[in-house]
Amino acid sequence: MNLSFFPSRQMSWYMARLFLTRTFAVLMLLVVVLQTLDLLGNSGDILAYPGNGDAQLWHYVGLRTPQIIATFLPFSVLLGTLVMLATLNQNSEIIAMKAAGLSAHQILAPLIAAALGVSVISFVFNERIVARSTAALSAWEAVDYGPIPHDSGIKSNPWVRDGNNLVNVAIVAGRGQDVQLRKIEIYNRVNNALTTIIQAPRGHYDGASKSWVLEDAQQFDVARGTGRAIGTVRFGHDIRPDQFTLARVDPDALTFGELQSAISDLRDAGRPTSELEGNLWHKLSGPLSALLMPILGSVAAFGLARSGQLFIRAVMGMALGFAYFVADNFSLAMGSLGAYPPLLAAWAPFFLFLLVGETVLFRTEE
Repeated sequence: MNLSFFPSRQMSWYMARLFLTRTFAVLMLLVVVLQTLDLLGNSGDILAYPGNGDAQLWHYVGLRTPQIIATFLPFSVLLGTLVMLATLNQNSEIIAMKAAGLSAHQILAPLIAAALGVSVISFVFNERIVARSTAALSAWEAVDYGPIPHDSGIKSNPWVRDGNNLVNVAIVAGRGQDVQLRKIEIYNRVNNALTTIIQAPRGHYDGASKSWVLEDAQQFDVARGTGRAIGTVRFGHDIRPDQFTLARVDPDALTFGELQSAISDLRDAGRPTSELEGNLWHKLSGPLSALLMPILGSVAAFGLARSGQLFIRAVMGMALGFAYFVADNFSLAMGSLGAYPPLLAAWAPFFLFLLVGETVLFRTEE
């Protein structure tokens, strides 16, 4: 019996290379298909804005592709694991490894090590690329794929209450008293009945008067169904700039450090943060889900291929993997509702299915 955790160096590299090539081949196939379908569904909206053309379509692809990669990388690891292990089992290579004295965990060790590397790459990719592309795409969608202000602190589509009135802003850029607003809509209400709607392409905060200034505003009278230009308008003497910048925090558009800062700001402002804390921890547990896939998919590796159960084992591995993703999304939803604590919402599915995978592995092979 080989007592080392890994098999030989040659065998480890062979297994890791097969695992990575299958995983990224599946990922490339999924990205091409899903990006094509997504572009077909959104190209009409992109081209509807005057002046948009092929360059904007490719710009959309560049922003959307990182999101698709981040979402489906764990699926690709699962499918790549199943394809690889089923092939090795079909070719009796697993039997040869076991005949050489390797245990099931030793056979899976190179895959787990490679999956850990994929998890690290996934986390760095999410931090450096996905968060930025998500923020840029959300801001672009908020202005109907038109020009957006060049600012690093962009927020999109926050809602703020001004007394009995509601204020919606498509784009919020800047921080503190330098906040700039784009595409503002103010819904004026009397006794909860909508009376007028004020729209303006841009606005800013006036620190001297502690109010907001809208430029080139238009007013629509709901009862009469008429509109007129009203020029410069001041509103929101009771609205602080942080109410716009903190009104809507998109965890997917922030890095781990930025989300930590946003949670701290919200906590200082007395806002609830449990949902965002769950998303913060999920920025760690999400990429680590790749580590589970070789364990959950290992059921396809063991058992005799000639027994006729190889396909059933592959389906079982796929079912375990997809059950994890369902449980992960369910747990995050429960955390968002406040039913689960943030730490439990992010980490419970990971450790639960780690135990499930190890149990299945021991029962079927060890």
